[in-house]
Amino acid sequence: MTRNLKAWAAAAVALLLGLHFAMAVGSKRHESTTSDELVHVVGGFAYWRLNDYRLQPENGNLAQRWVALPVWLKGATFPRLDQPYWGVSDAWVIGHEFFYETGEDHFPRLMAARAMTALLSVATGFLVYCWSRRLFGRAGALVSLAFFAFSPTFLAHGGLATSDVCITLFMLASVGAWWRHLETPGAGPFALSALLFGLACVAKFSAVLLLPMMALCAVVHVAVGRSRAGPVVLSALGHGAAAVAIIWAFYGFRYSAFNPALPPAVQFIVAWPEMIARTGRAGQLIHLLAGIHALPEAFLYGSAYVVQAAQTRNAFLNGQYSNTGWPSFFVWAFVLKTTVPFILASGWSIWLAVRARIRPQAAGAARWEGLLPLTPLLALFLIYGASSVLSHLNIGHRHLLPMYPVLFILAGALGRFLTWPLRLGALVAAALVAWHVAESVSVAPHYLAYFNELAGGPAQGHNHLVDSSLDWGQDLPGLKAWLDGNQRPDETAYLAYFGSGYPWYYGIRARRLAFMNGFHEDEAYIPLGPGLYCIGATMLEQVYSQYQGPWTLELEKDYQFLRAFEPMFQSYATDPAARARLDREVAPDKWTASRDRFLHLRFARLCHCLRARKPDAMIGYSILVYRLTADEVSAATTGTLRDWTALIERSAEGIGR
Repeated sequence: MTRNLKAWAAAAVALLLGLHFAMAVGSKRHESTTSDELVHVVGGFAYWRLNDYRLQPENGNLAQRWVALPVWLKGATFPRLDQPYWGVSDAWVIGHEFFYETGEDHFPRLMAARAMTALLSVATGFLVYCWSRRLFGRAGALVSLAFFAFSPTFLAHGGLATSDVCITLFMLASVGAWWRHLETPGAGPFALSALLFGLACVAKFSAVLLLPMMALCAVVHVAVGRSRAGPVVLSALGHGAAAVAIIWAFYGFRYSAFNPALPPAVQFIVAWPEMIARTGRAGQLIHLLAGIHALPEAFLYGSAYVVQAAQTRNAFLNGQYSNTGWPSFFVWAFVLKTTVPFILASGWSIWLAVRARIRPQAAGAARWEGLLPLTPLLALFLIYGASSVLSHLNIGHRHLLPMYPVLFILAGALGRFLTWPLRLGALVAAALVAWHVAESVSVAPHYLAYFNELAGGPAQGHNHLVDSSLDWGQDLPGLKAWLDGNQRPDETAYLAYFGSGYPWYYGIRARRLAFMNGFHEDEAYIPLGPGLYCIGATMLEQVYSQYQGPWTLELEKDYQFLRAFEPMFQSYATDPAARARLDREVAPDKWTASRDRFLHLRFARLCHCLRARKPDAMIGYSILVYRLTADEVSAATTGTLRDWTALIERSAEGIGR
């Protein structure tokens, strides 16, 4: 009987993990390149092929190598190196060339990279199962694995060629291996723990949070008399030495980020002196380490880049804007983008797991001794959670990924009810799992756009969070399919897109409005008229625009001043003779700067109107489509402030077109 149960359990584990892999990868077959995938793949490919580490050093060498491994093994054409963008380490332009300008189709290699991340996600699920089984038995472990396998969050990011799932796996594995090493000292556990810690250090720079996590575990272990301080300190030093060796290995045991055999580099994308100046005391320490070549240059530069990026970054939450974030950002992100049944199950299971391990009849420390096995999980959750609350980098729910496996594991406490005869608790636990699965199925294949009932569902997601929480540039193929079936003959389409996909690769013929990428493309003047306005949610909310927030009289005055030059902007774009004359009269950069300011103000004014009305269609919940008449476009972009306000009021009252 026991053998049959083991076989059935093994089959269930294989089925759940197989389904997770298939759903994570399969859902991406009709999704375009998300923003960060492009630079992860091209960076990793450059590490393998060129032994050069100038591209994207801030996002984890291991993660980028891992996703680019199939591309490197199969071979691909890399952009030419005798160009300015290679000299200044511009991963975005080099990545665009690598994906779209070599004459080779990027999509098969992108799907291979995505599948590599899905393997890491499967490994995370298996670790969740094993850890939960140790704590709660086989039934509890299957509950944990079911919640993991159908998590919209892991189905979204478990199929993207990025670093978030990679650090989630190695952070969980590292803190677990460290605790196991404390519990069972020896060469084997030490070697495994040190290896995993070193790999975490090259997975993503947030691995630095493992230091306080491991310290907390060690303090608890020593405090209860399970370990002595001396050996623990020596082991920690050994872990540090192993991590340093692994870091050097991943950077080819060379200090310089730039391969001397390749065309010489000018600088990183932001020069070292400027980077040091931006990072304060942390930059000074990094500069000191760079001066003595303590660690590879690219690793140190990546560390500095992460420090400066975390200081200020435009963010959006529930209709509000900030460049330093909110302490509540990740609380809201968790509450709005986690399925309601899993939120309920998490609260219930934490209470069950803790209560079952407290011994009320015991006195003193013995009362709490049963909680010791939960120490690494609680250390990870509390320290990572505290870091998230204090972070100024409020750009995406994905940064919470390392916390979720803790909750998946603890959800195994619900397995206590899955014994015969079944009681009410078993029915409630089964209902929560079934509800969680149904939520995942209902949003498929648009897992990235999942928002729960508390947020109003995926259709209301753009009112709460954008960027990588919703609109990461993934829905260009869906937009193409919608346009093919709904665009009227001779109807013009306009597109404002956020991401690193290339609309023309997918056959989208649209006039390009404002956009967000690092490709250094010229924003040509485009006259606006009636038609289909396809606006990415991140662009609609103006998150990365300098004109975010309310439309003020000062902005209106600036816009109307620039609008008087609109005929000249059009002539500058369409008439070479007029352009040459205008360039003689005024410096060319002044014309382009004024034109760009006008275009972005015009787009911001338009977006204020569009946010007040219901879209005519939503593509994957991330691209909103509006069919506008000539009068509506005129009121939104060329009309008086009274016309503009009236259009917003009509839209808000639902009596627009």
